[in-house]
Amino acid sequence: MAKSKRRMSEKQAGYLMVFPALLIILVIAIWPVVRSFWISLYDVRLNDPTKSQIHSAYGIDMERYANGLPLLKSNIANEKKQVEAPAAGELDAVLQSVLAVDKELNQDPKFTDRYTQVDDLLNNMQPVPDDVKFLDAEQVQAQKLKDTLQDAEKKVLALSNDKQLKTENVLGIVRGLEGSVIEPNFVGLAYYKQYLTDSRMWASLGNTVLFTVLSVVCELVLGLWIAVLINKQFIGRGLVRAAVLIPWAIPTVISALMWKFMYDGQNGILAHVFWKIGLISDPGVLLTTKWGAMFSTIFADVWKTTPFMALLLFAGLQTIPESLYEAAEVDGATKRQQFFRITLPMLKTSILVALLFRTLDAFRVFDLVYVLTGGGPANSTETISIYAYKTMFAQMNFGAGSALSVLVFLCVALISMGYIKILGADLIGENSGK
Repeated sequence: MAKSKRRMSEKQAGYLMVFPALLIILVIAIWPVVRSFWISLYDVRLNDPTKSQIHSAYGIDMERYANGLPLLKSNIANEKKQVEAPAAGELDAVLQSVLAVDKELNQDPKFTDRYTQVDDLLNNMQPVPDDVKFLDAEQVQAQKLKDTLQDAEKKVLALSNDKQLKTENVLGIVRGLEGSVIEPNFVGLAYYKQYLTDSRMWASLGNTVLFTVLSVVCELVLGLWIAVLINKQFIGRGLVRAAVLIPWAIPTVISALMWKFMYDGQNGILAHVFWKIGLISDPGVLLTTKWGAMFSTIFADVWKTTPFMALLLFAGLQTIPESLYEAAEVDGATKRQQFFRITLPMLKTSILVALLFRTLDAFRVFDLVYVLTGGGPANSTETISIYAYKTMFAQMNFGAGSALSVLVFLCVALISMGYIKILGADLIGENSGK
């Protein structure tokens, strides 16, 4: 009984010790993903004032409305003095229709109070806070205001096309007032359905997988060779170890710019060397063709990150007892047999850990490709991370960009679970063997 109580208290103490770590992981790692998923359910666009925020219900942008309505009144009054009678009548009808809806809206005390509050802030040249700027409205009222403004826009546009107006001010103000009507921008899983049939998304995912597989395989082979080399005893070993780490120590953006200069078709020394030895048909193909650009990015990444792989594998080699090799030599094993019978089996866990880190890092590649090729030519080297960046920041489509970010997270999570499952099974096998 006492033993079971002690075990229970130890278990509770263990949970209490792990809880802070779980909380940190939840805040730092999980919360941004949850937030991105939440944004991806809405059509959020920073280049559209009506969709710059998440709106779950109909509403009115009171700042735009309070700015636009007085301007509409004054500009229609000025325009009526300068146009013919038929056009003046049309403009008056437009104004009366808008004022009729405004009268209905002012029957709601909340709308009247908010309009007065926003109008006072604007008159005093003060900023309008977001909690004051947007006012929730009934769907019927918001839709009626929008329909009225759209009808007004059609009439004013017809007058403008017929050259019956002196200026375009009225048309611009009506369109501005249209933007004051906020509609719910909830789209659910529409972005995810869209990307399932988006050829560009699948192409960028294919580029990412190709880049990841080829670069990681090359880095593993070269990294293992370098690790075995620097693990041997020879004169100047310390200098060689330090020199090997130089490419990895250079910031990625700097190394990408360096390789971009060397790949240049006119002045790049590496492009000229590849052309001279017959590896490429023309110095300009490295950054201007699909396969040339993909080769260039992979080659640069292998140069940059192979030292990291070598460092991880070198640390694993240091844990292998020298006595195993001595016993193998006594038994007559060759160097090749020692490598495949001792080195590789003993390095299995280190190799899996190195592959896990490099695969995740390569799959999330952004800065190297963005600086080197920008995803070109013709999106032939565009990775999923670059596609998400362009969607979110170049197009200002935060909803679609967040959906792509969530897809990247899911891919990374699947890769991690696969490696961890293999790594866990390997560790269990080692422990059971002992």
